[in-house]
Amino acid sequence: MSKSKPQRFETFFELYQTLVAPLKKSKPEYIRLDGQIKGSNRGVFGYFKFNNSFWKIDADTQIDKLDLAKKLLLKDNDALIVRPTKNNKNECLVIKGQSVWNKKFYVYKVS
Repeated sequence: MSKSKPQRFETFFELYQTLVAPLKKSKPEYIRLDGQIKGSNRGVFGYFKFNNSFWKIDADTQIDKLDLAKKLLLKDNDALIVRPTKNNKNECLVIKGQSVWNKKFYVYKVS
């Protein structure tokens, strides 16, 4: 992951194809976007537009969760659900059918 300012994309699919797919190809051993195995990383991997708002993907998000989101979004535009964060200060996206606890999918609203 480069140290430059994270890019903004108009769709989740555009972000996935531009950032996630090449990362998977170049670093197949990575479980998370940041290449770490554990620990928190609030660094922003990238931004995408969803439901007329921009959302940030934190770098500690697991790649397989992004794969699942992509697969489900191809079938159902409602595969990502907007939920309040635990402290009710913001909103996050969760994958339909997935637990909101220990989700490994860290996507938060920015605008």
